[in-house]
Amino acid sequence: MSNPTPPPNSTEIMSVVHDAVGGLELEPAEKREIWRFAQRELPYLWSQRTSYFVLGSYRDPYIRRLRAVQNELAKQLGAYPFIMGDLLELPADRLNAFDIMFALLATYSDYIVGVFEKESGGEAPELGEIDDTPYFEKSYVYPRDYTWFTDSNLDSEHHVAQAAIEIAFTEDLTREEKGAKISSLADRAQKHEIEVSDQDLWDVVGERKAENGEKATYSWVHINKFRKFELHDRCFPWATVQELRTAVSELPPPTPRPVWESQEE
Repeated sequence: MSNPTPPPNSTEIMSVVHDAVGGLELEPAEKREIWRFAQRELPYLWSQRTSYFVLGSYRDPYIRRLRAVQNELAKQLGAYPFIMGDLLELPADRLNAFDIMFALLATYSDYIVGVFEKESGGEAPELGEIDDTPYFEKSYVYPRDYTWFTDSNLDSEHHVAQAAIEIAFTEDLTREEKGAKISSLADRAQKHEIEVSDQDLWDVVGERKAENGEKATYSWVHINKFRKFELHDRCFPWATVQELRTAVSELPPPTPRPVWESQEE
């Protein structure tokens, strides 16, 4: 295999890598692998298509939701949604390959889309990366089962569904008690002009139990980070895959180009 030559914007790329590795001096072989990765993967991000870097867990069943988001975005002409696990792997025995790949992809992507269903795994540090500069302004998060702890109003179908899941997964209640509470919940929702029935709520609960039988839970740190995105109108909670697909439609479309791209530093 021939040695790759540095791309025209190699100085800019190496500046990103330099920050990712904490200023560590790179060996010649490491630089060659970085050039190879850059020449293979970054041109897709420099093209006229709008790129969406999709973050989340690669484990089953979570990867299915990442694919759902990727497929939903791919329906739009001019969109390039991708998952890092599908790209060329950067071999770097001495270095942290993830940090380098993430920094390059996040820097040159138009938008970053984080799908969260739990507080552990590789997506946890990813959340810590995208909630601050330089990535925050182009990042959007989709946390499953998230509701800010002070939000007790039934003002949307999502909140009603979340309340139903909370009831259904409460171990101290009998099935009869759960049924009565969910029925009461549906009645209250309808009084708030939210069109949802008992059966609609049980369908949501049934879908969740069929998937993994668990409710997503997060640490206080995660919840606060989600809240930051929520305050900037870039947090979209969901309970079902259909809700996730619908929420993805709130992302900026492939055109026009993102505002952050033309902002002066």
